[in-house]
Amino acid sequence: MDQENLISLLMSSLRVAVPLIFAAYGGLLSERSGVIQIALEGFLLIGALAGAVTAHYTGSAWLGVLAAAAAGLTLAAVKAFFVLKLKVDQIIAGTAINLLAFGVAPFVTKVLFDSTGSTPSLPIEARFSSAPIFMAAALSLIMTYWFHKTRSGLSVQFAGEAPEALAVAGTSVLKTRWLSLMACGALAGIGGSTLSTYLSSAYSPNMTGGRGFIALAALIFGRWKPIPTLFACLFFGFTDALQIRLQGINSAIPVQFIQILPYLFTVIALAGFFGHSRAPKALGQSFDRG
Repeated sequence: MDQENLISLLMSSLRVAVPLIFAAYGGLLSERSGVIQIALEGFLLIGALAGAVTAHYTGSAWLGVLAAAAAGLTLAAVKAFFVLKLKVDQIIAGTAINLLAFGVAPFVTKVLFDSTGSTPSLPIEARFSSAPIFMAAALSLIMTYWFHKTRSGLSVQFAGEAPEALAVAGTSVLKTRWLSLMACGALAGIGGSTLSTYLSSAYSPNMTGGRGFIALAALIFGRWKPIPTLFACLFFGFTDALQIRLQGINSAIPVQFIQILPYLFTVIALAGFFGHSRAPKALGQSFDRG
């Protein structure tokens, strides 16, 4: 591979890693606060839909981002109500949120566009060119600083590691988890909007393609820490960009085998690494004392 193709591959890797970074950092907030987050796929999908629809009607990708964040936050608030208020099993609630998102999307497109498929294609001026890359880079810096250097960042970590100690210190564990969950939904929703206004020009059914679960894998691979999680997202972005590049090369290998490369690398990475990762001690445990 010559230098030009290598640079092109690396830039493609960075582009396709953007939604993973937003979703993984959302998952980081949720899981470090003690709430298992397998609903990232649903948050991404509803964000992709909200971003595409809003950009279509307003002509602004930035308004699409805001709408996607609001949609993801709303869906996360629904999950928070069932998980934190009603004490529903967190795995079941996350699965239900994913199913809800997959069911709501075709209903919305049917009502708005008389189609259960894709939304109308966005004109070039209603799409992003490179801004999401800078947004993801800024988010990485902000998350790293906030997570380790601020009181609220440390509170999130204590909510997932030692909620009793956080409560004794006078900080509400439930409030911390509520805010973390809603921030998770907003960030993942923004990540979803980059799928439909940056990597593509419209929303299409199931366009997330398992990215929510890959983002969760990146979070685990990164040991629930901001910087390692970022590099895990970049690695998985590279595998995705690589399979896209390989599809354009004449080969005796069936394209279906090439398309599974990102998922294969995800499974291999987790199979060889999960045992060396330690999840937050209170992950998945409810807390009733505020």
